[in-house]
Amino acid sequence: MTNIPANRALLPALAAGFLVFSITLAVAGILDFPTTRGDLSAEQLNRVRDVTRATTDFSKAEAYEAMQGGAATSIDPVHRDIFSQPSANLGLERGENFHLGNALFRKLWVSAPSSTQASDGLGPLFNARSCQSCHIRDGRGHPPEATGAAATSMVLRLARSAATPEEEQAAKDFRALNFPDSTYGKQLQDLAVPGLAAEGKVTVSYVEETVTLAGGETVTLRKPHYGVTDLAYGPLDPTTTLSPRIAPPMIGLGLIEAIPEADILANADPDGKDGTGIRGRPAIVRDHRTGQMALGRFGWKAQNATVRDQVADAFSADIGISTPDRPNPYGDCTSKEPRCLAMPNGVQKRLGDTEAPDPILALVTFYSENLAVPARRKASFPDVLHGKEMFYRSGCAACHTPKFVTRDDIKGSDGKDSPQAFQLIWPYSDFLLHDMGEGLSDGQQVGVASGRDWRTPPLWGIGLTQTVSGQQAYLHDGRARTLTEAILWHGGEAEKARNAFADLSTDDRQALINFLESL
Repeated sequence: MTNIPANRALLPALAAGFLVFSITLAVAGILDFPTTRGDLSAEQLNRVRDVTRATTDFSKAEAYEAMQGGAATSIDPVHRDIFSQPSANLGLERGENFHLGNALFRKLWVSAPSSTQASDGLGPLFNARSCQSCHIRDGRGHPPEATGAAATSMVLRLARSAATPEEEQAAKDFRALNFPDSTYGKQLQDLAVPGLAAEGKVTVSYVEETVTLAGGETVTLRKPHYGVTDLAYGPLDPTTTLSPRIAPPMIGLGLIEAIPEADILANADPDGKDGTGIRGRPAIVRDHRTGQMALGRFGWKAQNATVRDQVADAFSADIGISTPDRPNPYGDCTSKEPRCLAMPNGVQKRLGDTEAPDPILALVTFYSENLAVPARRKASFPDVLHGKEMFYRSGCAACHTPKFVTRDDIKGSDGKDSPQAFQLIWPYSDFLLHDMGEGLSDGQQVGVASGRDWRTPPLWGIGLTQTVSGQQAYLHDGRARTLTEAILWHGGEAEKARNAFADLSTDDRQALINFLESL
């Protein structure tokens, strides 16, 4: 078994912090993010500021609080497919494209050549045959359930330090967020088409530790250790790091993309000027289509700027399917895997230049943008309101920003007026990077995000995890089996809030959990 140590020297050129880069990029004329909203009048801006101001009244639910996704919120009764509902304000005409995208999201791809030419091109190396395989019923994934089991809804990201002056320059220019293993690429593929060996198998073991909370309650945390076995194409680069990532929930992605950059950047405090110890930093990436600098919003380290970027990346890295945005039909195969590069691919010239030509990528993107956030449950119940107060008083809302109002001037990916426009939404995230401490570090740099940095994940829908996914698995690698465990893993900038939670009385802690379960 190969175990890869954390490499905290990865991309040292990026370790100086976001402020240095923001100044450098501004001087170079590269970084040009707006500092104020340009889509609203002065009167509208004042209304938005009023409605998004943090509450101090926990005696009742806030106006529209139960409608987490604004007018797009699904009010369907809770059931296991509740994360698979369309935006409530989508309309019948556009609903057809949603259902077409849904079919493609669930589609099982097959190896080439195949009699079903519109469905072949899988791999040749891959982690899953469909999007739905990872995002279980459009919800979150989980780590392997047993030793030797297929990871499926969890992948191991591979990255190493810059090895040449050209790579160092690419990192400085944000043309690369990190660098793939020279043999196995940027992701370990544990599955392969017939006639080809998979790259290897993911291994995970746990060491348990007990934490005692106020009042004498004890909680067992499991600390994971990751490795790989059965490497088919030689050893990993000794500087390559492994980062486990479970699939995140799909709900509300279009709403997240519709949040104005200025409103996200307003919460950034990279050098800690406000004295709270919370130093949120924006992720700086390049839009994969335009090449322009953009604000990262999607992925565990906010490595993608748009829903389309995220979808195209998953098609390529997870399934090995080429799209107009990622036209390589061999996915993550490298030059050191010649048998992979010699396998047939699924490009059908009569259909297009890629295995998933237009409009496949556009339809899956549209579907992903319009998966509705479910309505809150019990938002006005006394115990939930008490838990909400504990959430605020413990400091959780410092990173899990409760609410935003989306842009009023946006179009959907289909070019029509967006159902996500001008909505009051409650994602409970600032979408910034935060140092979460050594306990959660993966040792892997992703652009400006160090091994200890993670994007604040949105909390909407988190209380339905068991219902949708059939089990609970939280944090980037699914190590936490309960919400309490997830909170207790918080460190770094979140350690003060974690300790505040641990010091609450048993009843207050349970109330806070009840609040989270209502989201």
